[in-house]
Amino acid sequence: MSLEHPRRRDLLWAFAATSGLALSGCDRVAVAPRIRSVLNAASGFTYKIQRLLIGAHRLAPEYSEADISPAFRPNGSIDPQDEDYLKLVGNHFVDWRLKVHGLVEHELSLSLEQLRSLPTRTQITRHDCVEGWSCIAKWSGVPLSEILLHAGVRPAARFAIFHCADTLDDGGESPGSENIRYYESIDLIDAAHPQTILAYDMNGTPLTVRHGAPLRLRVERQLGYKMAKYIMRIELVQGLSGLHGGQGGYWEDRGYEWYAGI
Repeated sequence: MSLEHPRRRDLLWAFAATSGLALSGCDRVAVAPRIRSVLNAASGFTYKIQRLLIGAHRLAPEYSEADISPAFRPNGSIDPQDEDYLKLVGNHFVDWRLKVHGLVEHELSLSLEQLRSLPTRTQITRHDCVEGWSCIAKWSGVPLSEILLHAGVRPAARFAIFHCADTLDDGGESPGSENIRYYESIDLIDAAHPQTILAYDMNGTPLTVRHGAPLRLRVERQLGYKMAKYIMRIELVQGLSGLHGGQGGYWEDRGYEWYAGI
């Protein structure tokens, strides 16, 4: 089976065409105010179309075992060198905890074992990268909605921010160019979607470091850069303006669209 469904492929290329200046991530032009306003407008339009015409609850296509790609290409960071993360790798993540905080009724601190004891969802889906490649894999993990149910979301909360262990260096070309840890965000509509999971297994085995161990986000109706790896904590917030560059994610602060729906 081909990895490229025509309609989703066309949407991917349309995204690339409207935000081509942003694809370098570190390009100064991509974060210029006038360019930023155009990209934000395009992102807002895509967001409204997805919500109003396609539907907030639409499922991404799921595939069979036979469709799984022989090799799944890793995206983004593949070998974080942060000291604290390396210690966790060294003890097989026994001491790792997922912290859930912010606008919640009950802060959580969950071990990997505790996450595995919660209801599990397994799905075979396609990962579409903004660079133009796609791969299919089987993911197992806990629905994010289950975590938020345990935490209790306060009425003021609108977004979930994922704070990660990997530190990126953009070479000083973008706003806030100091080394900072990767972060991403989604709204609570996507957080509640049944296919939005915190995955700990890939193709039936625990995640490797290359693929985001011990935990990564799968939000199947968006492009790959939204699917944060090496998750350390989830923060519920009312708005995104106070987060680093104020655009809701590491690459969004550097020119990418916040809503990367496909």
